[in-house]
Amino acid sequence: MTTLSVHQHPERNVIRVQLKQNSVLKDMSEQAHADLESLLLVVDCLKGDNLLHQGVHEMEQYFILDGVLKRVVANQQAKEMILRFSDERDMETSYAAWCLKTPTPYSIVAVTKARVAKLPMPQWIEFMERHPDVKKIFEFNVMNLMSEIMAHTITLHLLDAPGRVHRFMRKHAELFERLPKKELAAYLNLSAETLSRLKQRGKI
Repeated sequence: MTTLSVHQHPERNVIRVQLKQNSVLKDMSEQAHADLESLLLVVDCLKGDNLLHQGVHEMEQYFILDGVLKRVVANQQAKEMILRFSDERDMETSYAAWCLKTPTPYSIVAVTKARVAKLPMPQWIEFMERHPDVKKIFEFNVMNLMSEIMAHTITLHLLDAPGRVHRFMRKHAELFERLPKKELAAYLNLSAETLSRLKQRGKI
């Protein structure tokens, strides 16, 4: 992974536009954007790079500029469950764990080549204290993410295989073609073979 500040980055003008399109940051004032930019580092990740490791206390806030990330939890036997995917204009966080003073309950991993802007969680929290309107939008987003993960977990138990795929296509049409089928199958608790078979039979 390579890391640069925004103003050092050769694509800084594009990055500034992307930050202004982010779902959490888009309504901020120019002054707030300048304030935040001074705190951010831009990270270029390769597929499979781990941005955040499960079980750590050093946490960061991420704004996705390019590519797709996944939030994934693993048990002691290294069996993994993907909780969600996120892409451009979205964000990733371990804010709840920070507030509860608990270790991170999941990892954040690049599914594709990706670029994110990040800052340490204490700096992000200090920034939000200075900009309470941003904090309100951010916390609403966090609640939405938690609700989305809960709904997905329930879906795994209540819907059959085609139903799970159809729900994903309805909710995340823009991601369906971008995700490696192995990753999508894992998220839907299917084998890659089952997903392929459903496609061949015209069920999805």
